[in-house]
Amino acid sequence: MASEELRRELGGSFPVANVQALASTYSGDIPLRFVRPELHSEEVLVDETLQIPTIDMRKLMVDDDVDDEMGKLHLACKEWGFFQLINHGVAEAVVEKMKADVQEFFKLPLEQKNAYAKQPNAMDGYGQNLVVSEDQKLDWADMLFLQTLPTPERKRRFWPEEPTSFRETLDKYSSELVKVLNCLLKLMAKNLVVNPEQFTNMFEDVRQTVTINYYPPCVQTSKVIGLTPHSDFGGLTLLVQVNEVQGLQIKRNGKWIPIRPLPGAFIVNIGDIIELVA
Repeated sequence: MASEELRRELGGSFPVANVQALASTYSGDIPLRFVRPELHSEEVLVDETLQIPTIDMRKLMVDDDVDDEMGKLHLACKEWGFFQLINHGVAEAVVEKMKADVQEFFKLPLEQKNAYAKQPNAMDGYGQNLVVSEDQKLDWADMLFLQTLPTPERKRRFWPEEPTSFRETLDKYSSELVKVLNCLLKLMAKNLVVNPEQFTNMFEDVRQTVTINYYPPCVQTSKVIGLTPHSDFGGLTLLVQVNEVQGLQIKRNGKWIPIRPLPGAFIVNIGDIIELVA
């Protein structure tokens, strides 16, 4: 019991089976720890015309369009807590390079990926987070979790050296995301009619993490779940999908809505901290 409480406090995990390796070799019944019977009690909408709002960041910066776009931003934050952000200013090459390096990392042999495996009672590294008991249900996913800011707190020992460009790519990607997040925070402060400095000061010592989830194909998709339903506890989360396989769903009015990411967009999730402040 004491070890479980310590893991909850520090965010660490029990070691669990590698899902990517399991998916590549397993042809029988899925191990019981991955079977999620609660899936059948949740309704998923099949009408894909219902989608989260799209916000054009460029229009938020231009006087002629700002009022209309601010109204859309207000509605997106109040009614959805999610929106797709286009024209955000991050070069396509930066995002695509990050996607490519992530894909190359997960193609590595398991032995090489395990060189970055999580340590007991720690968050950073490769594996799964928040597995606090040996009978806990598991997600059908592997994760690479890295703290990117503050820079002095980076645990570079867990930053992959293969592909060779990964570290430089992640550093650039992290820097570009901070610019977008800072701009969004100021725009949201203006939208809420609060002092932008007071609002952004809450995130002055920004703690940025990058979570990279890999969801292997599964022969019994109706029995597993890629990521346990949750809300994000931080300020803002920017989501990027590496390929066109649909998977992200958000819950609204008691029903799950599948999301179709727009090309080049960030999907923005309003975290619990901003929801409480607002």
